[in-house]
Amino acid sequence: MENRELGIYIHIPFCQHKCDYCDFVSFSDKQTYIKSYMEAVKKEIQNYFNNKEMLENYTITTIYIGGGTPSYIDSQYILEMMKLLESKLKENKIKIEDMEITIEVNPGTVNKEKLEQYRKAKINRLSIGLQSATNTMLKQIGRIHTFEQFLKTYQLAKEVGFENINVDLMIGLPNQTIADIKRSLKEVIQLEPTHISVYSLIIEENTKIAQKIEKHELQEIDEELERNMYWYVKNTLELNGYVHYEISNFAKKGKESKHNMNCWKQKEYIGMGLSAHSYLNYVRYTNTSEMEQYIAQMNQLEGQAVKDILDLVEKEDMSEKTDIKENLISHIQNVYEIEEIQSIEDRKREYMLLGLRTMEGVSIANFKEKYMDNPIFLFRKELQTLVEEKLLIIDGDYIRLTNKGLDLANLVWEAFV
Repeated sequence: MENRELGIYIHIPFCQHKCDYCDFVSFSDKQTYIKSYMEAVKKEIQNYFNNKEMLENYTITTIYIGGGTPSYIDSQYILEMMKLLESKLKENKIKIEDMEITIEVNPGTVNKEKLEQYRKAKINRLSIGLQSATNTMLKQIGRIHTFEQFLKTYQLAKEVGFENINVDLMIGLPNQTIADIKRSLKEVIQLEPTHISVYSLIIEENTKIAQKIEKHELQEIDEELERNMYWYVKNTLELNGYVHYEISNFAKKGKESKHNMNCWKQKEYIGMGLSAHSYLNYVRYTNTSEMEQYIAQMNQLEGQAVKDILDLVEKEDMSEKTDIKENLISHIQNVYEIEEIQSIEDRKREYMLLGLRTMEGVSIANFKEKYMDNPIFLFRKELQTLVEEKLLIIDGDYIRLTNKGLDLANLVWEAFV
């Protein structure tokens, strides 16, 4: 097997308070599990790294610590986890200093001491959740911090030496106005972060914000207003030197998120922790979302589950065999849930879908090199329809979204599902 890049994602599911729009697997009422959970995560790390066969075929290039709110827990847990990872990487002659290592932090849960500990742990990138510079808006969506606390967090991060910093913003919030967006952008741009992510609100079932909308306590904003917000954000950030490289992400040149870019380029990753997803050897699988079950499973792992994935799906043509799913599930069903074993056709379609999230689009030459097939011919029906509807353009070597396609991107992606 050829050597391939691999990312690591580690999920920390604990929060001080769960935001009203959040439907991620996270908890504000399970603090008593923090110690045993972090011990379980370390056991999962050891389980993966004890499989030497995996590291013979992969080069680990990114580590991303997300949540939940990773900065909510004691920084000593993060430091101990990262020391374990560093030692395992060193055993395999991989330098942690060469990686992009990100941790998500929220204002109100982090101080200078924690940030210094993250630096000591070799973390070199922060993603700070601001969402809005308007305090009334933050309170409305259940954030625990103020804009002033965000500013203090950002300043402390710079003081302790963090240079690569992302700031999260949200658009399409109930009662949000263009004026709020303008103020938020102005305040954030003045700080000159290397990366800004701007996400449109998606109202998920059973979240607090969905319940408030059902009760008419809040009202969704008009779709046209939300698109106006999006284009104002895009134009403003581009005028201020940010490259719009993915549908929701902007970066100073060379500061794109490597972790996310690798996912959009269909590179592989392993997820550790509660409900974490993995994509390895054309298999998508996930950890349980039940806290006690996860801890119990990690305590009994002996390295066999991951090795079975590697052994049974080692060759590309094995993913075409009809009996492989049954064999794979019988080996690892007590630890991981298999979501998908991709066929070659599945992978080609997904490559298109992921690539069309980026502003660059899908390189025809790269597709041919990876799959020995021409996407223009392979997806001729889909492409003809999308081009005629002015959602896609074929520009030299690239197939990419038009401006209209940016507004209706879901329709484009659905064509390749």
